[in-house]
Amino acid sequence: MANEIGGDMTEKQFDILIIGGGLVGTSFLCALEPIIKSHQLKVGLIESHDLDKPGDTPPSYDARASALSYGTRLIYEQLGIWKELSDDAMPILDIHVSDRGHFGQVHLNHNEEHVPALGYVIENFRLGKVLLRRLKAFRDQQLIKVLSPAEVTGIKPVPEARMAVEVVTGNDQSDSQGNSQGNSQGSYQNSYQNSYQADLIILADGGRSSLLDKLNISRKQFDYQQHALVANVSLDRPHAGIAYERFAGEGPMALLPLTGTEAGDYRCGLVWTLPNRQIDDYMALDEESFMERLQQLFGTRAGRFVRLGQRSSYPLSLNVAREQVRPGLVVLGNAAHVMHPVAGQGYNLAIRDAMALVSNISDSLAAGKSPGQLSQLLQYVEGQKRDQTMTLDFCDNLVKLFARKETGVILARNLGLTGLNVSRRLKTRFARKAMGL
Repeated sequence: MANEIGGDMTEKQFDILIIGGGLVGTSFLCALEPIIKSHQLKVGLIESHDLDKPGDTPPSYDARASALSYGTRLIYEQLGIWKELSDDAMPILDIHVSDRGHFGQVHLNHNEEHVPALGYVIENFRLGKVLLRRLKAFRDQQLIKVLSPAEVTGIKPVPEARMAVEVVTGNDQSDSQGNSQGNSQGSYQNSYQNSYQADLIILADGGRSSLLDKLNISRKQFDYQQHALVANVSLDRPHAGIAYERFAGEGPMALLPLTGTEAGDYRCGLVWTLPNRQIDDYMALDEESFMERLQQLFGTRAGRFVRLGQRSSYPLSLNVAREQVRPGLVVLGNAAHVMHPVAGQGYNLAIRDAMALVSNISDSLAAGKSPGQLSQLLQYVEGQKRDQTMTLDFCDNLVKLFARKETGVILARNLGLTGLNVSRRLKTRFARKAMGL
């Protein structure tokens, strides 16, 4: 190591440097807090958006809803932030999985699994607001240094097993807490380039990370030739905390219960998977025509759809980084793996990865080793390999299985759903996996 852990460093040297202040990067930082304090670590975070400017937040802090597993709730309780989230998180009390027009279905219930909820649904901007508040508190306590807005243009190894990042900010001046006072729109007209070094860099800048290419880290990719259409919809009756996964038409439809509004709306988050060839047509439909088509394919088991929020869409693909660790580097979150949203497992897997990585770092520090030592980081990857592989394969196989239209395949999958539903042991195993336990 170039410096003793937590020891005297220059302003441009860190023990750990996080690239990306989105949901995963800030959750990782929250988990790291006890270690920062106990080992006097010097930690930095770089974010291209201006975290102090209202409305200029990372893309993951958007209006979409995320399904948090019960296991993720337990993690956030451990980190001391669940209390701030609980009012905005709608408990999932039941899950209904069905194959439209066929007999197979699975029903999961929280009482049968002896948990207060199978999971929770929260809008990303509400989750982001809590995490951002915690991030700013860490900065104000001078536990971390924040560079925002700042753009990383390159990463490279440097002598003594450290990594260096080249960072462009909007101005050559930063305040005492490390916040760039430059251009808040990320255009960096009066830009200034600087270099920072760290024993360990956490690359958590999202699924569209351009830094993986700069590092020559390739991805395993599969294009599903589908888009996810996302919107909030209102029902004519209470949703009773029921989440639906409906395999209908050309792709799965998920309906996730949300907290109500002051107007008393019974809201749900819709994630509708559609083939690329259909997405533009569905996005262009007027509200009445869209809800009529949605009702036709989903059915009336949840009630009648009476109101539609703003629609958005994004392409779906499987993307997995072929390297998640190098000396002094870890790829985390969507930068490491992006999966189909069919089972709502992507964010939960990323949070489990983050907790496992914090545990690995703690073990390294306890042994007097650098947190960026490759042999230690390889243990992190090996420890998470089974969880990652099972979760990625489950979502991928589920999409491909329900896309098949052969009579024999349809019969087999419906028999499988029925068998799962009547077997207490199998259903509990399935439920616990879905809950991240």
